[in-house]
Amino acid sequence: MRRAVALAARGLGFTSPNPVVGCVVLDATGETVGEGYHQRAGGPHAEVHALRAAGERARGGTAVVTLEPCNHTGRTGPCAQALLDAGIARVVYAVADPTPDATGGAATLRAAGVDVEHGLLADEAETVNTAWLTSVRTGRPHVTWKYAATLDGRVAAADGSSRWITSAASRADVHRLRAECDAVVVGSGTQRADDPHLAARGIEGAAQPLRVVVDTHGTAVRPGARVLDDAAPTLVAVAEGVEPLPGVATLHLPYADQNADAEHLPYVERAPRAGGNDDGTSARPGTEDDEDRLEHRFTASGGAYRAQRPAPRPGSPTPQQPAQPARGLDIHALLAELHARGVRSVLLEGGPTLAGAFVAAGAVDRVVGYLAPALLGAGPAALTGGGITTITEALRLDVRECVALGPDLRITATVAAPGTKEH
Repeated sequence: MRRAVALAARGLGFTSPNPVVGCVVLDATGETVGEGYHQRAGGPHAEVHALRAAGERARGGTAVVTLEPCNHTGRTGPCAQALLDAGIARVVYAVADPTPDATGGAATLRAAGVDVEHGLLADEAETVNTAWLTSVRTGRPHVTWKYAATLDGRVAAADGSSRWITSAASRADVHRLRAECDAVVVGSGTQRADDPHLAARGIEGAAQPLRVVVDTHGTAVRPGARVLDDAAPTLVAVAEGVEPLPGVATLHLPYADQNADAEHLPYVERAPRAGGNDDGTSARPGTEDDEDRLEHRFTASGGAYRAQRPAPRPGSPTPQQPAQPARGLDIHALLAELHARGVRSVLLEGGPTLAGAFVAAGAVDRVVGYLAPALLGAGPAALTGGGITTITEALRLDVRECVALGPDLRITATVAAPGTKEH
């Protein structure tokens, strides 16, 4: 089964909106005679590849597969029937198929007299297929928030410079993450400051992700922006009523719900944008008018935003009115629209504020942090807001992996189960 899980991982980035699946076929004596994995959406499933490799030696043997064999006819035939036709006597699968159309393969096999077992290495099989399983179970894409920071948690220095915090090895690894996801999301602050490209580079055969810019007021993506080239598709999300940029695919979304009282929320200071990206792109200084300089903060209380205007310039009149609640786009509506477009996994590469909006919306499933052995002492932190005001509200994570990448450390963590406490 562990070999089947490793095979399944080869399909990451190529099978969406389908799951990744691996299969190993053993003959009647227990010898491996066939292997396969789902290589692309619309292509043969893992079981079919493995059975073809095994040939007649599959008869009377065992199929070990990471996901319950499907029981429906889509672009390909049902895998349960393919296993029966090949004379498989025993099937061991790790994770049950949660989709209403495809489930039932195990029951079909049992009814035909096949010995069926499930649950072997289920946690490992769930992990490799977590994006697809999350999308099926929750009805929204799986979200990975990626950031790069120093050991003291800074994503840029006090002057805004950040090129480079992490090493070339870490920056190259980010392109792997992009290639494995269906969409890459950034906000208007990142778009203005960095003019990012957001395509996956250096990954052979990679399917390019959808590049998504959350640009509430439609002021950040301008003609000539790097995300508008033909390297990958691009979608700009703006508020309802905002005039779209001609020729650019645009998604109009509602503002976040502002019914909840936000008067108890603290004011927050704007975190300066970094001077460059960890993807190798250069920075462009951003310009913002007064409205665009409003800093939006998503909170856990009803999805409300809290805004603070910047300090007045010398000689300018002092504002007579206190800061009023301002709204950003509805994160859940954004994810629902992306899911409807076939997006099953999202890589969030926005700055601290957009990351805070996703965290507060409960829309982060996995965190991948690239930590460089350096200290800055000042500068923006990786996360701003998030609706967290006290230690008891901390979003607890389970560390899944720690890997050295050159001088850096990549830490992968998932959101802990509700009720998890610090030990």
